[in-house]
Amino acid sequence: MKINEHISNAKDTLVSFEILPPLKGKSINSIYDHLEPLMEFKPSWINVTYHRSETAFKKKADGSFDKVEVRKRPGTVGICAAVMNHYKIDAVPHIICGGFSKRETEDALIDLNFLGIDNVLVIRGDADKNAASFEPEPDGNKYAEDLLKQIVNLNEGIYLDDDIRNGGKTKFCIGVAGYPEKHFEAPNPEIDLNRLKDKVGCGAEFVMTQMFFDNQKYFDFVKTCRANDINIPIIPGLKPITTKKQLSILPRIFHVDIPTILSEAIMRCKTDDEVEKIGTEWLIQQSKELKKFGVPVLHYYTLGKPRTIKNVVKEVF
Repeated sequence: MKINEHISNAKDTLVSFEILPPLKGKSINSIYDHLEPLMEFKPSWINVTYHRSETAFKKKADGSFDKVEVRKRPGTVGICAAVMNHYKIDAVPHIICGGFSKRETEDALIDLNFLGIDNVLVIRGDADKNAASFEPEPDGNKYAEDLLKQIVNLNEGIYLDDDIRNGGKTKFCIGVAGYPEKHFEAPNPEIDLNRLKDKVGCGAEFVMTQMFFDNQKYFDFVKTCRANDINIPIIPGLKPITTKKQLSILPRIFHVDIPTILSEAIMRCKTDDEVEKIGTEWLIQQSKELKKFGVPVLHYYTLGKPRTIKNVVKEVF
């Protein structure tokens, strides 16, 4: 079922979860073990992130170095298929620009369509860890909007090969990322909003936000979107803080603010167990307020913390 159908059919706020692919060498059971504590809440879907290949330099016997591609995590396509088969639940793969040519992207989308996957979340993705800024692959999509247009074309039966006429049409419901605190590369919120509006104009059907810890920023973001004719569902992305070091890691990596009252409470903690209690209670109250506001879905980034997420969700639903 498509995301917009899940939302339109719902009588109350839905819940969904996001997982990381396991590190290479781990079995699919690591995914099942992660999700099992959360399945009692009957999530509407599971998001599966996509991690681009990375490069590393390996020393050869003669002392020189080879640049080799390192794939640290198994593919999202297979994980989505496994989750759908095991739990009889929709899976939403992230589709990214980084590390993929347009043809590789098309092949992945064809596989997803064959598997009966109806939804995708389109993201440009991060720069290679060895690069100062994002660079697409040769003949790859440079921007999320370019990737979005490629998927829209497939939905219309338009493939990269010119000799394919009246090709089979895919049926993806396409989501895009939204940033209540602005994408860190956007020079200002207005330009960031215009980019989101362009994506909606190209065919995006729902927005999933970057994590945030101040609900007012989400409320303001939604209000601004609605005032600018962005009327598709805007799904809040939520994450608990569970360690003191996240006070510096999260702002640096995800470019989000942590409210003063929350950061001061965490700084007073002597152990990470105390931090997790504070972070859990904050997320419970944050979730309750968002649910009261009438958000269509509460989407939780589990990121290796299923027990913490379970403790939150059972207090909210």
